[in-house]
Amino acid sequence: MSPRPIRVLMVCLGNICRSPTAEAALREAADAAGVAVEVDSAGTAAYHVGQPPNPPMVAAAGREGLAVSGTARQVVVEDFDRFDLIVAMDTANLADLQHLARDAEDRAKLRLFRDWTDQPGLGVPDPYSGPDEGFTEVVHIVRAAATGLVEALARGENERR
Repeated sequence: MSPRPIRVLMVCLGNICRSPTAEAALREAADAAGVAVEVDSAGTAAYHVGQPPNPPMVAAAGREGLAVSGTARQVVVEDFDRFDLIVAMDTANLADLQHLARDAEDRAKLRLFRDWTDQPGLGVPDPYSGPDEGFTEVVHIVRAAATGLVEALARGENERR
């Protein structure tokens, strides 16, 4: 019997740009590496609950060969029970998740996505209000972080570097 896949939740503010793109990138990287993961995404705010991903984000990801889909939802405290790793796209969302966490065990599941890149501590920039180039930049950043995370998982780690 194979071990249970690690369950990862990607989190940004509204769950229509960064976190669904990070979800798709992690799924892509894990599939390519043969690493078993279950991945979902959510937002810390309820601004876009029930909406599909942001069209400019979907278009930019599509131009890069990454299919982004899903329906926005808000993080709930039960996510700490369902997921092994909860990955924030930036420090503001990480702080919101830390406030939602019930205890040290919940907080131990929290990470910042770029900690699996050569730029730990940095957030994934929010492209929502910016120029189109920002959406493409997000695709590149989340793919790099997803690759780093999958490499860590393949080594049996779920800790940041």
